[in-house]
Amino acid sequence: MSSMAPTRTRVAIVGGGPAGLMLSHLLYVAGIESVVVDNRTVEQIETTHRAGILERDSVRLLVDSGVSDRVLTDGHEHEGISLRFGGVSHRIDFQKLAGASCWLYPQTEVFIDLHRARTRDGGELRYGITDTEVVDVLDTPTVRYTDPHGVRHTITADLVVGADGSRSICRKLVADPHMYFREYPFAWFGVMVQAPPSAPELIYNRSPQGFALISQRTDTVQRMYFQCDPTEDPEAWSDDRIWEQLHTRLSGSDGFRLQDGPVIERTVLPFRSFVQSPMRHGRLLLAGDAAHTVPPTGAKGLNLALSDVRVLAEVIERALNNSDDDALDTYTARALSRVWKAQHFSYWMTTMLHNSSDASEFDEQRQLGELETLVSSEAGSTYLAEGYTGWPHH
Repeated sequence: MSSMAPTRTRVAIVGGGPAGLMLSHLLYVAGIESVVVDNRTVEQIETTHRAGILERDSVRLLVDSGVSDRVLTDGHEHEGISLRFGGVSHRIDFQKLAGASCWLYPQTEVFIDLHRARTRDGGELRYGITDTEVVDVLDTPTVRYTDPHGVRHTITADLVVGADGSRSICRKLVADPHMYFREYPFAWFGVMVQAPPSAPELIYNRSPQGFALISQRTDTVQRMYFQCDPTEDPEAWSDDRIWEQLHTRLSGSDGFRLQDGPVIERTVLPFRSFVQSPMRHGRLLLAGDAAHTVPPTGAKGLNLALSDVRVLAEVIERALNNSDDDALDTYTARALSRVWKAQHFSYWMTTMLHNSSDASEFDEQRQLGELETLVSSEAGSTYLAEGYTGWPHH
């Protein structure tokens, strides 16, 4: 196997999804060069459908940092959501309660914006690689990989960042980490359907049959989810069976009805909470799903990743431009402060809206009491609005 001469850069970023690309962009703005590597191809990332709710500050980061303002023109501003239970919807008005909105903007579009921005600015992006290794993270971080032509490459850097997702190879290099887990006994059955929107904003629905979420994508394609067993085989479900579940869970006395259509994609998404601390080991730092995952109920995953790299870009700039390695020591505490708030918010939303197989009648009535209290209390509704649209960055 042939090898190329080693590449020298300031920051090597393992993982070229939204977190890795946003970090590379922010470092570019600060005058710090980086190289991004990813074992997926650009096409694979662009065609993998992911959730797409952006907090207020995530939108500001995309726009104000010069990535793109397309989220403002092609995205959909949502000024609230509906909590539906007992067959009736209750709107949570984000603008009234928190003075903020969120935006429906698929993660694939965030990736496309970031990839275009880094390409526009001459970013060093290497996709479709294999056999990635990260070594010497305590001294001279080095990344080795094989390119699509079978040529072996070596990158040496001042710092290496693991933004390589929930199956991170970088995470395993952190010595003696503390790992926090929570497994949930249910999953989401997710479908993409060809149908007009059923509602202008997201509907979070609690019913005796289980949770359901009605989201939107475009004028003709919608995203919907319902609670299921993690062992379900999505291919065993017919369109009729899927729609029966959704209609049963969403039906109510207010006459709301879903818009039907062909199911064009179906998948089962398991639920898991995970946090690893510290998020730094020597000259290696972790960001996004490499360090933490949350259930999707609170729409926090992508937003936490963008929050991580916002902080990380700042501490890297201080470390490299100001020769202040002590700045790296502040990263874990600053990042995890927001991560644990988001973990609580996601756990709260999940346990409030999902059914548990071992729940008693008392548990079910208590759950309904919590929802009634929430929608009838301005203070309770404000907590949801603030958490959903994102706590301000300090």
